[in-house]
Amino acid sequence: MTIADLRVTVVGTPWRELVFLELTTDDGLTGVGEVRMVNKTDTLVACIGELAPRYVIGSDPFDVERLAWNVQRGEYGRPGEVTQSALAAFDVACWDLMGQSLGVPIWKLLGGRFRDRVPAYANGWYQAEREPGAIARLARTVVDRGYRALKLDPFGAASAELPSADCRRAVSIVAAVREAVGADVQILIEMHGRFTPATAVRVASMLEPYDPEWIEEPVPPENAAALARVKAATRIPIATGERAHTIADIREFVETGVADIVQVDLTHFGGFLPMKHLAGWADAHYLLLAPHNVCGPVGTMANVHFAVATPNYKILEHFNDFADPWVQDLVDHAPRVAAGDGCFGLPDRPGLGVRLNHDACAAHPRTGGRINLFKSGWEKRGTS
Repeated sequence: MTIADLRVTVVGTPWRELVFLELTTDDGLTGVGEVRMVNKTDTLVACIGELAPRYVIGSDPFDVERLAWNVQRGEYGRPGEVTQSALAAFDVACWDLMGQSLGVPIWKLLGGRFRDRVPAYANGWYQAEREPGAIARLARTVVDRGYRALKLDPFGAASAELPSADCRRAVSIVAAVREAVGADVQILIEMHGRFTPATAVRVASMLEPYDPEWIEEPVPPENAAALARVKAATRIPIATGERAHTIADIREFVETGVADIVQVDLTHFGGFLPMKHLAGWADAHYLLLAPHNVCGPVGTMANVHFAVATPNYKILEHFNDFADPWVQDLVDHAPRVAAGDGCFGLPDRPGLGVRLNHDACAAHPRTGGRINLFKSGWEKRGTS
């Protein structure tokens, strides 16, 4: 079995573009991968088109170690966001082909079943005015749908510092959400790398009474020493890593103990293979993984397979019940969060277990959608 052809499909939403890659083999199987590129869709598509003839077309889909080495080392330039995202699309599609050819779900190839249920948290649900009552009402609807965890960024378009009035508003939003959802629902606080260490410390201290499960990227993501200042000043766990693209990028944060939860994105980190490497290494430091996931149904399904087979997996991010829920129709068997326990179930179809619906994809052409976190009203994600 060798890979004979590929097809790239881009689907547009008001705030994100979903890039789907299909690899077809000479014996008629089709494997699929997905990446939601952060504001660089054309660049990703060009990278896929450049790398595929060199390393993918004509190759055996089982040879994922060689594929990763070729993209990360054989290309000589240092791997980064674009190349690792292209690699992830190739890698996931290859594992899909492996599973289909063997007649088993991918999780069986990644180590087998460690868990039957994959906990999820909701994101993209707080598309309202930045006002405590409005956001609290939406938080209640999230819990009513069965979620036991939800994430929000209550900080508006802040950058570096947070004026006192904005800080009080952000804290009052979190307080209102806590009151609305009760003591047992996890509240995750997204900071999007906005703040200086001093501001992050001040904000964290004001949030502690509301028992956040974590604060995420309180400072920009490059500097472990800056994050250490926040870590030393708060009891709230620190989550970071969504903008790391290789193990080298996240190494210092893990080895110095400033990260409590590692959030690398499977679709920006090279796919299943490097995620398995990372999981074992993080486990040696007693750290949990909670991968960043802003994908549609294909990337989400890939994360579910990885979570099923990974002992130190904490929880999976999910947008697709609240932001552009129609993206579930882009595949035939979309992964869904169960109302009873807020978890994804165990996939049972060979490979990823999803196939693209090209008619549904064609109904949503590219929009140029992007997100600007430093523009007022970004929380509505282009919906109004």
